[in-house]
Amino acid sequence: MSQPNFSRPGAIDLSSLRKPPAPRPGSAPGSAPGGAPGGAPAGASAGGAYVLNVTEQTFQADVIERSLQVPVVVEFWSPRSEASTALSPILIQLSTEYAGKFLLTRIDIDANPQLAQAVGVQTIPLVIAVLRGQVVPLFQGAVSDAEARQYVEQLLTVAVANGITGRTDPVGPAVAGEPEQAEPEPDPRYEAAENAVGAGDLDGAIAAYEALLKETPSDAEAKSGLARVQLVKRTRDVPAEVRTRAAEDAADIEAQMLVADVDLMGGHVDDAFARLIKTIQVTAGDERDAVRLHLLELFEVVGADDERVVKARRRLMAALF
Repeated sequence: MSQPNFSRPGAIDLSSLRKPPAPRPGSAPGSAPGGAPGGAPAGASAGGAYVLNVTEQTFQADVIERSLQVPVVVEFWSPRSEASTALSPILIQLSTEYAGKFLLTRIDIDANPQLAQAVGVQTIPLVIAVLRGQVVPLFQGAVSDAEARQYVEQLLTVAVANGITGRTDPVGPAVAGEPEQAEPEPDPRYEAAENAVGAGDLDGAIAAYEALLKETPSDAEAKSGLARVQLVKRTRDVPAEVRTRAAEDAADIEAQMLVADVDLMGGHVDDAFARLIKTIQVTAGDERDAVRLHLLELFEVVGADDERVVKARRRLMAALF
């Protein structure tokens, strides 16, 4: 199944949802008093510390307003859909693993048909994200744990680009059957860099990460953070003609690297990697090495354990030797 483009927020108009309708005298079919599905009160946790059931009445507070501080993932589902019930545990587990880097909200379309209609839900499960009140499309239909994880990582990259680096507090108990864990304390080593990102001071964040790496060159989190912030900075003001330049001259390494950056920010990870590997094949000397180092930096952004990085490393080795 083809997935929606990840490149730009705002593909779905949420303006009609900013002022939810007043509570109706009776609850929707399949919902408990208060409007939440499955007998849970509105705004109740849906099976995890970072998971909420959302209704038409709570959408504004639990999705739109929360998205100003933290990425909000919205799962449109139905208990009638086997694909929905298979996907839900994957998303709940990911919300636990990421420990507040995003909030998972779940909307039962049977109990909240107006929300489903407003968003234009045609296939379930449908998963979107909301950043600063704007939509970032994620995926529809069933996906594997690895695929869902990749979409979450891409979402967090887009969130950083929009200056959203906060964490949500737990909104419910831990997943049933797992010991409840205290929320991890933020590592003070990264506080200066994270605060700078949140304030939009990318140069300050870069300086903070570089200082950390000067002290501890093997700090993987600092390496990844530095690579992400540098990527955001490079893609802030990309000339409109850069893609044309890249198409006309395969050896224009500046254009090729910028287009790869834009592709990565848009979620087109394989395209970004393939472009740079192809550029390595048609360049030599210092230019070739510059492209190689740029590709390694993008590997840091995506993550060394990501399957796409593992495959691209193999292709890079073949291109070099």
